[in-house]
Amino acid sequence: MKKLSARRRHPLAAVVVLLLALAATGGLYAAFAPASKAQADDTAQSLAIDEGKKLYSVGCASCHGAGGQGSSDGPSLVGVGSAAVDFQVGTGRMPAQQPGAQVPKKKVIYTQAEIDQLAAYVASLGAGPIVPTEDQVSPDGADIAKGGDLFRTNCAQCHNFTGEGGALTKGKYAPSLEGVDPKHIYEAMQTGPQSMPSFPDSTMPEQQKRDIIAYVKTVNSAESETPGGLKLGGLGPVSEGLFAWIFGLGALVAVAVWVAAHTAKAKKS
Repeated sequence: MKKLSARRRHPLAAVVVLLLALAATGGLYAAFAPASKAQADDTAQSLAIDEGKKLYSVGCASCHGAGGQGSSDGPSLVGVGSAAVDFQVGTGRMPAQQPGAQVPKKKVIYTQAEIDQLAAYVASLGAGPIVPTEDQVSPDGADIAKGGDLFRTNCAQCHNFTGEGGALTKGKYAPSLEGVDPKHIYEAMQTGPQSMPSFPDSTMPEQQKRDIIAYVKTVNSAESETPGGLKLGGLGPVSEGLFAWIFGLGALVAVAVWVAAHTAKAKKS
């Protein structure tokens, strides 16, 4: 008997096998491929919130409440946003050491990574102002002259017209802005910490905030000329005039006394 000849494969069989192989490979890739950037960001944010909650429970909950609802010892943090946390904790004002008229700036006890985690947790409690980007606080391209006008109109009443700070009522004070991180100046304008009013973007646009930051960073720097000599804390003509009167008249009186004493001695001799 003749051997049966092998069945001939259909011409499209190879194409079907190839498509099945590609489908299987795609399925495997989808199963084992790395997560998308959005998924990775969501995961990282969730981890930051979890870690921030742990830090919050240890360092903040005793005053602000277990869920940030506030208490008799601290205000609610719901809706304050990440910018308020970055400012308060990033300048060492929080956690507060003791109650008082005003919480002073002090040494920072958290790392920036921990501050970011705390900020992420507090931001998850309710929407609020967010931490500004480097571009938002950069003085590059800002109008320093316009920033000076804005600062003298909105800030000089408390911070002094060169940002040297000044006393307020009931034991409070406006701190000096010399050497303050531009990011913290921006955040303070956004959130209005303690006695300071807030200046949201609807009241003071981002560009105006950048102009003010550029002015503050320039007026107390080596770039700022002081043709009148010592600036005396930038307190203005009243203090400078008083200084001149006290020391100028004092010197004149001392010279007059010396001359009179020596003239009397000369006459006696």
